[in-house]
Amino acid sequence: MLFQVNMLTTKINLIFLIILSTLMPVIVSGAPNDQSRWDKYYDIEGFLYGIEPIPFLKDNINLLPKNKALDLAMGEGRNGVYLATQGFDVLGLDISPIGLNKAKQRANHLNTKIETRVVDLENYQLEKNSYDLVICTYYMNRGLFGQIKDSLRPGGMVLIETFNTDFLKYSRFPQKYLLKRNELLEIFKEFKIIRYQTYDDGKEAFSSIIAQKPEL
Repeated sequence: MLFQVNMLTTKINLIFLIILSTLMPVIVSGAPNDQSRWDKYYDIEGFLYGIEPIPFLKDNINLLPKNKALDLAMGEGRNGVYLATQGFDVLGLDISPIGLNKAKQRANHLNTKIETRVVDLENYQLEKNSYDLVICTYYMNRGLFGQIKDSLRPGGMVLIETFNTDFLKYSRFPQKYLLKRNELLEIFKEFKIIRYQTYDDGKEAFSSIIAQKPEL
């Protein structure tokens, strides 16, 4: 019964967040008040998005280079903490200290470690040639794509998943924060495409990619 209540609470929180996104488009950007807003979202007893990693990450974990990984917009750490449990050296960046604190607590609970930094990704420069894996899920900032490419070491991989324009069939959402058709393929056209998918289950729609930076 407690599990069912927690699942219901999580679903209610997600629905509430989507409704808010139609009223306040800046929730997916790095506006000055984003920290307090996201802190408020994450300041709950459970986890806003749950503790399980996205299936696309879990299903393809054995394809990813197991070394230094960067989790952009980590939030409460469902993906980054999972990477740490699989032997990755994880750094998570996010604007919310409350979210990152919950991620570290979750990592400690699972007897693993992550590093975190509170940053505004709208005004932050990623370190070049520093990571073997960069993941970014459900955070849309087109200005980061070039930085992601530069931050990867040769042979490194990027994993991205977020809503695409087909999501408009099911929800009012700021279109500029949605991926266009085949946009990820175009952005990473000089990379080797390892996995790519578009998903639409009649309730939500998103695109996912794993791409590898060319070796020197």
